[in-house]
Amino acid sequence: MPVTESSLVQRVKAVHECARLLASLDAAARNQALEAVAVALEAATPEILAANRTDCEQARANGLTPSLYARLELSASKLAAAIDGVRQVAALPDPLGQRQLHRQLDDGLILSRVTCPLGVLGVIFEARPDAVMQIAALAIKSGNGAILKGGQEASRSCQAIMQAIQQGLTTSAVPAGAIALLMRRAEITELLQLEEWVDLIIPRGSNEFVRYIQNNTRIPVLGHADGLCHLYVDVAADLDKAIAITLDAKTQYPAACNAIETLLVHRGIADEFLPKVAAALSQAGVELRGDALACHLVPMTLASEADWTTEYCDLILAIKVVANLEAALEHIATYGSGHTEAIVTENPATAERFLQDVDAASVFHNCSTRFADGFRYGFGAEVGISTHKLPPRGPVGLEGLVTYKYQLVGNGHIVASYSGDGAKPFQHRDL
Repeated sequence: MPVTESSLVQRVKAVHECARLLASLDAAARNQALEAVAVALEAATPEILAANRTDCEQARANGLTPSLYARLELSASKLAAAIDGVRQVAALPDPLGQRQLHRQLDDGLILSRVTCPLGVLGVIFEARPDAVMQIAALAIKSGNGAILKGGQEASRSCQAIMQAIQQGLTTSAVPAGAIALLMRRAEITELLQLEEWVDLIIPRGSNEFVRYIQNNTRIPVLGHADGLCHLYVDVAADLDKAIAITLDAKTQYPAACNAIETLLVHRGIADEFLPKVAAALSQAGVELRGDALACHLVPMTLASEADWTTEYCDLILAIKVVANLEAALEHIATYGSGHTEAIVTENPATAERFLQDVDAASVFHNCSTRFADGFRYGFGAEVGISTHKLPPRGPVGLEGLVTYKYQLVGNGHIVASYSGDGAKPFQHRDL
């Protein structure tokens, strides 16, 4: 008897088929589809915001954590920025059909390496309805199908956004079925087993959530489990600059994975800097936890070993006084998650040493870690942030959603001509 496919398998296969059509469309058609999506999202703004308000009310009643609630809530300005991001993606150069290598192996035998879509993306996220817009836009631009699964706490918001996206796509050459939304949590487990139809899984959420995804699929996973970011204030720092950067990196959006969780302060300026920065942080509502020397200089809770390994995603900051740059580098190497690290210093040699020696996806000098973001990097939007050593690394935009193929064009060439006695030599000449 033939095996009956589940409804999820049927939906995923449908997305796979639509993705093949999407991949064949030219850049103009894909860009027109993105503009149609942006227009539809603007038209549906009242419905999207109403759905989000309902989700937020339910989330408050259920006691959703502050960090997740911050990601769930969609203000009118946040929604408008996300829609603007769709248009920014449309304005980016076409990532497909780009020739990365053009080489003559022999007369009339030409090798090219050309970018092409991955296929189907499976994107699973918690409490982030704006991710639906970001992922859909990047998938369409890069010629990929996408299957999205948001958290239950954002279900109404995600449905309203997806309805608008698919409405927009009906006025374009992109099949609306290329982008699909899953609604049941139980579908995640089954999705993770569909390596025949899904080419990349992108999880966005808590450490535990991302690790669960990584441990339960054979499909390649792009993402990061931890966002343990540090800011090191050097002995040669401009203290006013350091205070402003510290405040922004911790308080501008504490739930973000690129917010700092630990502040490292050079012992040579700790007496002067710590009281000033602590006053500013406390005024912003930040709870401070410091090592023994930090507690001696400013009243605060004594930090435990766990504080150096905790991603708070909240208004809590661990502070450690270090002897020198080497001690700061050692602390970051021990506890950092490879996400984003920053230094504040006016010493160019110290800054260069930090930029070179720190092993992280993003390493900054004299600026906030909050800049580690695909939108701010000019990617239009991001599918997520990867802390893997292999590329793509850091905020991942379009370049992380394409692969390449080798195309070889000849004229009756055969390998036998290039082997054995009297073999012809290869030219290997770049064109």
